[in-house]
Amino acid sequence: MSKARTVTRRTGGTHSEAVRAPSPWLTVLSLVAFVLLIALGVWQIERRAWKLALIDRVEQRVHAPAQPIPSPASWPAISAANDEYRHVSVGGRFLHDCETLVQAVTEEGPGYWVLTPLERDDGTLVLINRGFVPSERRDVSTRRGGNPDGQVEITGLLRVTEPKGGFLRNNVPQHNRWYSRDVAAIAAARGLHDVAPFFVDADAGSQVPAGPIGGLTVIRFPNNHLIYALTWFALAFMLAGRFFVTFGGGLFRRKRFVQEPAGGSDAAACRTGSDAGTIVEPT
Repeated sequence: MSKARTVTRRTGGTHSEAVRAPSPWLTVLSLVAFVLLIALGVWQIERRAWKLALIDRVEQRVHAPAQPIPSPASWPAISAANDEYRHVSVGGRFLHDCETLVQAVTEEGPGYWVLTPLERDDGTLVLINRGFVPSERRDVSTRRGGNPDGQVEITGLLRVTEPKGGFLRNNVPQHNRWYSRDVAAIAAARGLHDVAPFFVDADAGSQVPAGPIGGLTVIRFPNNHLIYALTWFALAFMLAGRFFVTFGGGLFRRKRFVQEPAGGSDAAACRTGSDAGTIVEPT
Protein backbone atom coordinates (compact mmCIF):
# COMPACT_ATOMS: atom_id res chain seq x y z
CA MET A 1 0.00 0.00 0.00
CA SER A 2 1.36 3.43 -0.98
CA LYS A 3 1.86 6.20 1.53
CA ALA A 4 0.86 9.81 0.94
CA ARG A 5 2.13 13.12 2.18
CA THR A 6 0.26 16.41 2.19
CA VAL A 7 1.35 19.86 1.24
CA THR A 8 -0.72 22.99 0.88
CA ARG A 9 -1.34 25.08 -2.19
CA ARG A 10 -3.90 27.72 -3.02
CA THR A 11 -6.66 26.16 -5.05
CA GLY A 12 -10.14 26.76 -6.24
CA GLY A 13 -11.48 23.70 -4.46
CA THR A 14 -10.99 21.02 -7.14
CA HIS A 15 -11.80 17.48 -5.96
CA SER A 16 -9.73 14.44 -7.04
CA GLU A 17 -8.95 11.04 -5.65
CA ALA A 18 -5.51 9.62 -5.07
CA VAL A 19 -4.74 6.69 -7.44
CA ARG A 20 -2.52 3.91 -6.20
CA ALA A 21 0.37 2.74 -8.39
CA PRO A 22 0.18 -0.76 -9.99
CA SER A 23 1.88 -3.72 -8.40
CA PRO A 24 5.41 -4.28 -9.80
CA TRP A 25 4.54 -7.89 -10.55
CA LEU A 26 1.42 -6.87 -12.46
CA THR A 27 3.47 -4.36 -14.43
CA VAL A 28 6.08 -6.98 -15.33
CA LEU A 29 3.46 -9.57 -16.35
CA SER A 30 1.64 -7.01 -18.47
CA LEU A 31 4.85 -6.00 -20.22
CA VAL A 32 5.76 -9.65 -20.88
CA ALA A 33 2.28 -10.33 -22.29
CA PHE A 34 2.46 -7.22 -24.47
CA VAL A 35 5.87 -8.19 -25.89
CA LEU A 36 4.69 -11.77 -26.49
CA LEU A 37 1.58 -10.62 -28.37
CA ILE A 38 3.62 -8.24 -30.52
CA ALA A 39 6.12 -11.04 -31.25
CA LEU A 40 3.29 -13.35 -32.34
CA GLY A 41 1.98 -10.65 -34.65
CA VAL A 42 5.41 -10.13 -36.21
CA TRP A 43 5.81 -13.91 -36.61
CA GLN A 44 2.51 -14.08 -38.51
CA ILE A 45 3.64 -11.26 -40.80
CA GLU A 46 6.81 -13.24 -41.54
CA ARG A 47 4.75 -16.40 -42.12
CA ARG A 48 2.54 -14.47 -44.55
CA ALA A 49 5.58 -13.36 -46.55
CA TRP A 50 6.83 -16.97 -46.64
CA LYS A 51 3.41 -18.26 -47.74
CA LEU A 52 3.10 -15.68 -50.53
CA ALA A 53 6.55 -16.65 -51.79
CA LEU A 54 5.56 -20.34 -51.69
CA ILE A 55 2.36 -19.70 -53.64
CA ASP A 56 4.31 -17.74 -56.24
CA ARG A 57 6.88 -20.56 -56.63
CA VAL A 58 4.18 -23.20 -57.00
CA GLU A 59 2.30 -21.12 -59.58
CA GLN A 60 5.46 -20.83 -61.64
CA ARG A 61 6.13 -24.57 -61.42
CA VAL A 62 2.61 -25.62 -62.31
CA HIS A 63 2.38 -23.42 -65.39
CA ALA A 64 5.92 -24.01 -66.66
CA PRO A 65 6.42 -26.32 -69.68
CA ALA A 66 6.70 -30.00 -68.72
CA GLN A 67 10.26 -31.18 -68.12
CA PRO A 68 11.56 -34.77 -67.82
CA ILE A 69 11.41 -36.12 -64.29
CA PRO A 70 14.64 -35.86 -62.26
CA SER A 71 17.26 -38.51 -63.01
CA PRO A 72 17.77 -41.37 -60.53
CA ALA A 73 21.07 -39.81 -59.40
CA SER A 74 19.17 -36.80 -58.04
CA TRP A 75 16.36 -38.74 -56.36
CA PRO A 76 17.90 -38.63 -52.84
CA ALA A 77 17.84 -34.80 -52.98
CA ILE A 78 14.16 -34.51 -53.95
CA SER A 79 12.25 -32.34 -51.46
CA ALA A 80 8.90 -30.64 -51.17
CA ALA A 81 10.48 -27.19 -50.95
CA ASN A 82 12.47 -27.57 -54.16
CA ASP A 83 10.46 -29.95 -56.29
CA GLU A 84 6.80 -30.41 -55.33
CA TYR A 85 4.28 -29.49 -58.05
CA ARG A 86 6.88 -29.32 -60.79
CA HIS A 87 5.32 -29.91 -64.20
CA VAL A 88 7.02 -33.07 -65.45
CA SER A 89 6.80 -35.74 -68.13
CA VAL A 90 7.77 -39.40 -68.09
CA GLY A 91 7.47 -42.27 -70.52
CA GLY A 92 7.23 -46.01 -70.00
CA ARG A 93 4.91 -48.99 -69.71
CA PHE A 94 2.25 -49.41 -67.04
CA LEU A 95 2.35 -52.46 -64.72
CA HIS A 96 -1.40 -52.67 -64.23
CA ASP A 97 -1.25 -55.86 -62.16
CA CYS A 98 0.60 -53.88 -59.45
CA GLU A 99 -1.85 -50.98 -59.13
CA THR A 100 -2.84 -49.67 -55.70
CA LEU A 101 -6.11 -47.97 -54.76
CA VAL A 102 -5.89 -45.15 -52.21
CA GLN A 103 -9.07 -43.81 -50.65
CA ALA A 104 -9.93 -40.30 -51.77
CA VAL A 105 -12.65 -37.67 -51.64
CA THR A 106 -12.70 -35.32 -54.63
CA GLU A 107 -15.04 -32.93 -56.41
CA GLU A 108 -16.31 -36.07 -58.16
CA GLY A 109 -17.30 -37.60 -54.81
CA PRO A 110 -15.78 -40.42 -52.71
CA GLY A 111 -13.73 -43.14 -54.31
CA TYR A 112 -10.11 -44.01 -54.98
CA TRP A 113 -6.90 -42.75 -56.55
CA VAL A 114 -5.43 -45.34 -58.93
CA LEU A 115 -1.65 -45.55 -58.42
CA THR A 116 0.08 -47.65 -61.07
CA PRO A 117 3.83 -48.26 -61.46
CA LEU A 118 5.29 -47.03 -64.74
CA GLU A 119 8.36 -48.98 -65.88
CA ARG A 120 10.86 -46.85 -67.76
CA ASP A 121 13.36 -47.99 -70.38
CA ASP A 122 16.18 -48.05 -67.80
CA GLY A 123 14.20 -50.40 -65.54
CA THR A 124 13.39 -47.83 -62.86
CA LEU A 125 9.81 -47.37 -61.74
CA VAL A 126 7.70 -44.28 -61.07
CA LEU A 127 4.33 -44.44 -59.35
CA ILE A 128 1.72 -42.62 -61.42
CA ASN A 129 -1.48 -41.39 -59.85
CA ARG A 130 -3.56 -41.97 -62.98
CA GLY A 131 -6.55 -40.27 -61.44
CA PHE A 132 -9.83 -40.90 -59.65
CA VAL A 133 -12.39 -43.71 -59.91
CA PRO A 134 -15.67 -43.88 -57.96
CA SER A 135 -16.28 -46.72 -55.53
CA GLU A 136 -18.37 -48.69 -58.03
CA ARG A 137 -15.35 -48.88 -60.35
CA ARG A 138 -12.94 -50.13 -57.72
CA ASP A 139 -12.69 -53.58 -59.30
CA VAL A 140 -10.20 -53.58 -62.16
CA SER A 141 -12.58 -55.67 -64.26
CA THR A 142 -14.90 -52.65 -64.57
CA ARG A 143 -12.24 -50.53 -66.29
CA ARG A 144 -9.97 -52.83 -68.25
CA GLY A 145 -10.69 -50.82 -71.37
CA GLY A 146 -9.05 -47.84 -69.68
CA ASN A 147 -5.76 -49.64 -68.99
CA PRO A 148 -3.46 -48.97 -71.94
CA ASP A 149 -0.80 -51.47 -72.98
CA GLY A 150 2.54 -50.59 -74.49
CA GLN A 151 4.49 -47.37 -74.33
CA VAL A 152 2.75 -44.28 -72.94
CA GLU A 153 3.83 -40.70 -72.22
CA ILE A 154 2.51 -39.13 -69.03
CA THR A 155 2.55 -35.47 -68.07
CA GLY A 156 1.56 -34.18 -64.66
CA LEU A 157 2.75 -32.74 -61.37
CA LEU A 158 5.57 -34.18 -59.28
CA ARG A 159 4.36 -34.93 -55.75
CA VAL A 160 6.34 -35.98 -52.70
CA THR A 161 5.50 -39.14 -50.84
CA GLU A 162 2.85 -39.12 -48.10
CA PRO A 163 4.21 -41.44 -45.41
CA LYS A 164 2.35 -43.23 -42.63
CA GLY A 165 -1.24 -42.50 -43.59
CA GLY A 166 -4.01 -39.95 -43.71
CA PHE A 167 -5.64 -37.87 -41.00
CA LEU A 168 -6.25 -40.16 -38.00
CA ARG A 169 -6.03 -43.20 -40.30
CA ASN A 170 -2.93 -45.31 -40.79
CA ASN A 171 -2.26 -47.34 -43.89
CA VAL A 172 -2.77 -51.09 -43.41
CA PRO A 173 -0.69 -52.71 -46.17
CA GLN A 174 -1.36 -56.27 -45.03
CA HIS A 175 -5.08 -55.72 -45.64
CA ASN A 176 -4.54 -53.56 -48.73
CA ARG A 177 -6.14 -50.51 -47.12
CA TRP A 178 -4.49 -47.26 -48.12
CA TYR A 179 -5.32 -43.75 -46.95
CA SER A 180 -2.25 -41.91 -48.24
CA ARG A 181 0.14 -42.22 -51.15
CA ASP A 182 3.11 -43.59 -49.23
CA VAL A 183 5.53 -44.50 -52.03
CA ALA A 184 7.93 -46.60 -49.96
CA ALA A 185 5.17 -48.58 -48.26
CA ILE A 186 3.34 -49.22 -51.53
CA ALA A 187 6.56 -50.34 -53.22
CA ALA A 188 7.35 -52.73 -50.35
CA ALA A 189 3.83 -54.16 -50.34
CA ARG A 190 3.99 -54.82 -54.11
CA GLY A 191 7.59 -56.09 -54.08
CA LEU A 192 8.81 -53.27 -56.33
CA HIS A 193 12.44 -52.12 -56.57
CA ASP A 194 14.23 -49.10 -57.99
CA VAL A 195 11.17 -46.94 -57.36
CA ALA A 196 11.38 -43.14 -57.44
CA PRO A 197 10.76 -41.57 -53.99
CA PHE A 198 7.94 -39.45 -55.43
CA PHE A 199 4.85 -39.99 -57.54
CA VAL A 200 3.31 -38.08 -60.43
CA ASP A 201 -0.27 -36.79 -60.50
CA ALA A 202 -1.30 -37.34 -64.12
CA ASP A 203 -3.03 -34.36 -65.69
CA ALA A 204 -6.23 -34.39 -67.74
CA GLY A 205 -4.19 -34.61 -70.95
CA SER A 206 -2.92 -38.05 -69.92
CA GLN A 207 -6.42 -39.43 -69.38
CA VAL A 208 -7.63 -42.24 -71.64
CA PRO A 209 -11.23 -43.22 -72.43
CA ALA A 210 -12.77 -45.40 -69.70
CA GLY A 211 -9.72 -44.74 -67.53
CA PRO A 212 -9.37 -42.87 -64.22
CA ILE A 213 -10.23 -39.15 -64.19
CA GLY A 214 -6.97 -37.19 -64.21
CA GLY A 215 -6.19 -33.55 -63.54
CA LEU A 216 -7.88 -33.39 -60.13
CA THR A 217 -4.86 -32.24 -58.15
CA VAL A 218 -5.97 -29.69 -55.57
CA ILE A 219 -3.44 -26.93 -54.96
CA ARG A 220 -4.57 -24.85 -52.04
CA PHE A 221 -2.49 -22.98 -49.48
CA PRO A 222 -4.61 -21.34 -46.77
CA ASN A 223 -3.26 -17.84 -46.13
CA ASN A 224 -4.92 -16.35 -43.06
CA HIS A 225 -1.70 -15.00 -41.58
CA LEU A 226 -2.67 -11.32 -41.98
CA ILE A 227 -5.86 -11.89 -40.00
CA TYR A 228 -3.90 -13.70 -37.30
CA ALA A 229 -1.31 -10.90 -37.19
CA LEU A 230 -3.96 -8.20 -36.84
CA THR A 231 -5.61 -10.23 -34.08
CA TRP A 232 -2.38 -10.50 -32.07
CA PHE A 233 -1.60 -6.79 -32.56
CA ALA A 234 -5.13 -5.83 -31.53
CA LEU A 235 -4.89 -7.93 -28.37
CA ALA A 236 -1.54 -6.31 -27.56
CA PHE A 237 -2.88 -2.77 -27.85
CA MET A 238 -6.08 -3.67 -26.00
CA LEU A 239 -3.91 -4.92 -23.14
CA ALA A 240 -1.84 -1.76 -23.23
CA GLY A 241 -4.96 0.41 -23.31
CA ARG A 242 -6.55 -1.44 -20.43
CA PHE A 243 -3.38 -1.11 -18.35
CA PHE A 244 -3.20 2.62 -19.04
CA VAL A 245 -6.87 3.20 -18.20
CA THR A 246 -6.60 1.24 -14.97
CA PHE A 247 -3.24 2.49 -13.73
CA GLY A 248 -2.40 5.44 -15.94
CA GLY A 249 -3.12 7.89 -13.17
CA GLY A 250 -0.56 6.17 -10.99
CA LEU A 251 2.11 6.05 -13.67
CA PHE A 252 1.61 9.44 -15.31
CA ARG A 253 0.12 11.51 -12.51
CA ARG A 254 -0.20 15.23 -12.15
CA LYS A 255 -0.56 16.62 -8.62
CA ARG A 256 -4.06 16.08 -7.35
CA PHE A 257 -5.90 18.64 -5.24
CA VAL A 258 -8.30 17.55 -2.54
CA GLN A 259 -10.61 20.08 -0.87
CA GLU A 260 -10.61 19.48 2.85
CA PRO A 261 -13.83 20.05 4.78
CA ALA A 262 -14.00 23.43 6.45
CA GLY A 263 -12.88 23.28 10.06
CA GLY A 264 -11.09 19.93 9.68
CA SER A 265 -7.95 19.37 11.68
CA ASP A 266 -5.79 18.95 8.53
CA ALA A 267 -7.25 22.06 7.05
CA ALA A 268 -6.47 24.01 10.22
CA ALA A 269 -2.92 22.78 10.18
CA CYS A 270 -2.24 23.34 6.49
CA ARG A 271 -4.47 26.24 5.50
CA THR A 272 -2.62 29.39 4.49
CA GLY A 273 -5.53 31.24 2.97
CA SER A 274 -9.25 31.37 2.81
CA ASP A 275 -9.38 29.04 -0.26
CA ALA A 276 -6.35 26.84 0.42
CA GLY A 277 -6.51 23.05 0.04
CA THR A 278 -4.18 20.07 0.45
CA ILE A 279 -2.20 18.26 -2.22
CA VAL A 280 -2.04 14.49 -1.83
CA GLU A 281 1.05 12.91 -3.39
CA PRO A 282 1.88 9.20 -3.17
CA THR A 283 5.41 8.48 -1.98
